[in-house]
Amino acid sequence: MSLIGKGSVEKITELFSRHVSSGKVEFFKSAGIDFIMGKREGIYIYDLEGKRRLINCNCNGGVFNLGHRHPEIISALKEALEELDIGTHHTVSEHRALLAERLARISPGSINRTIFGVSGGEAVDTAIKLARGHTGRAGIVAAKGGYHGHTGFALPAGDSKYSQPFEPLVPGYSHIPFGDLDALEKVVDENTAAVLFETIPATLGIVIPPEDFFAGVRRICDERGAVMIIDEVQTGLGRCGAFWGIDTYGVTPDIIVSAKGLSGGIYPLTACLYRDELNQFMHDNPFIHISTFGGSELGCRVTMKVLDILERPGFLEHVREISQVFSEGFDRLKKSHPDVLVETRQRGMMMGLKMINEMCGPLMTIAGIEHGIFTVYANNDTSVSQILPPLIIDKEEAMQVLDSLDSMLAWLENKIS
Repeated sequence: MSLIGKGSVEKITELFSRHVSSGKVEFFKSAGIDFIMGKREGIYIYDLEGKRRLINCNCNGGVFNLGHRHPEIISALKEALEELDIGTHHTVSEHRALLAERLARISPGSINRTIFGVSGGEAVDTAIKLARGHTGRAGIVAAKGGYHGHTGFALPAGDSKYSQPFEPLVPGYSHIPFGDLDALEKVVDENTAAVLFETIPATLGIVIPPEDFFAGVRRICDERGAVMIIDEVQTGLGRCGAFWGIDTYGVTPDIIVSAKGLSGGIYPLTACLYRDELNQFMHDNPFIHISTFGGSELGCRVTMKVLDILERPGFLEHVREISQVFSEGFDRLKKSHPDVLVETRQRGMMMGLKMINEMCGPLMTIAGIEHGIFTVYANNDTSVSQILPPLIIDKEEAMQVLDSLDSMLAWLENKIS
C-alpha cells in the first residue's frame, strides 16, 4: 500500500495551511509554485500525482548527497531496526563510539572527538559552547549574510533577518564581510572565543573565498588564542570533491560542524567534531551538554553506511569528474546568456549561478519546475540560484541539468526583457 497520494493536491495544501504553515502556502501560491513532493528515488523527485519528474538540484542543502532512498542506506536502517533503538546518553554507547572513531579517521589534523546532535543548528550551538568553555571568552566573529541555523547560540551568528524579531539575543557577536582578512584582523582580540565561518556560504550565494583566506583565518586564530570553527553542514562529505570542503584549502580548523549529508536522507544525525586539545573542558564537565536523540544508535548505523559509500575507491574522483562537466557547461552558459548570467561560482559540486538582479533567483526556481530540475535561490542574495545536485549524478544526467539551465536562462531573458 502506497503512503503517497493519500489526498488531492488541493486537500493536502489546505491541510498544510491550516495545521502546519499558512504563510508558506500563501507564499507558494503567490509565486505560482504548486509542487508537492510525492515519489522520490535516486536523483529524482516527482510531484504528488506523478505527472512531473525533476532532477533534485537542491538536495535540501546536501541532505541527499547520495540521492533519495539509497538502497544500501535503507537496508542499513532496516538491519539496525532488528536490534537497536535510539539508545541512551546515560551510558557508554557502542555505536556512538564506533561512528566517532570512523569520523576521526576521515577528519583532518588532530580532530578526533565528536559530540552528536540531531540538527545543524544544535551542532553549531555545541561548537560555540565548546569554544566559550575552552577559552573562557565570549566573543564570536562570523560573516555578514551567513547562515548557521535558528537555535540559540547559532542564531546571532547568521544574518539579522532571521534573528531580529527575537531580540535580545545572546550577546558577544560581531560580523565582517566574508573573505575579508583585513576586517578579521581588526575585530579578533583577547575577548574572542571563536571565529565561525561556512567554508562556502550557501545562503549568501555560494560565495567562493580567496584561496588564502582560510590560511589567514588560521593564522589570526593561532596568534590571538581564538578557536577556528568551520561550518561544513553543506560543504562537507564530498560536496567539494574532498571529505571536507576545508580540506580543499589545506587548512585544519579546531572544530568542524557536520550535519545534513550525514543522515543519508534517512535518519537525522549531526556532529560537532573537535581537536583533542579542546577536550579538557568536556572532560571536566562530561554532562554539561546533553542531546537525548543526538547520536541515536539507529542513526549511527545509517551514517556508517554513508561513510562506507563515501570512502569507496573512485567516489570522490567521480565527484571531481562531474564537477569538471559542470565547469565546462557553465562556461557555455556564460557565453550563451551574457545579458542575464553575471557569474558562475563553483567548488566541486557546490555551485551557483549569479544573475543580474534579485528577481532572477526566484524566477529560476519557477522555471526549473517547468524545465525538469528543482533549484532554490540563495535567500541572502536572491540573484543567485544554488545548484547542488546529488553527488551520484552521472555525466549524462549532468548534461540534462545543463540543458535545462540553458532553457531556463533563455526563458528568464524573455521574462525580464
